[in-house]
Amino acid sequence: MKAKDLDKIFDEGNVDFTEYLDLSKAFKPGQEQKRVNVDFPVWMLEKIDREAGRLGVPRQSLIKVWIGERLEKRNPRKKTKAAGQRG
Repeated sequence: MKAKDLDKIFDEGNVDFTEYLDLSKAFKPGQEQKRVNVDFPVWMLEKIDREAGRLGVPRQSLIKVWIGERLEKRNPRKKTKAAGQRG
């Protein structure tokens, strides 16, 4: 299907155009996964596992959230120009 045909379907708004898309190859840029191995001392894993259990989440999810929070504190996303302007 040509882009102009998909544009027409979208613009008409009465058809679910997602049926025309191949979502099996869709991804968000910058969100690709890459496996890494990290060795933790046993005492750290025990504390991580206790906190993960308390929150009801897997260890890996907790570690990713904690690292993500730390990275955001160190380098918060830049505000958009419009949001930074005063009116």
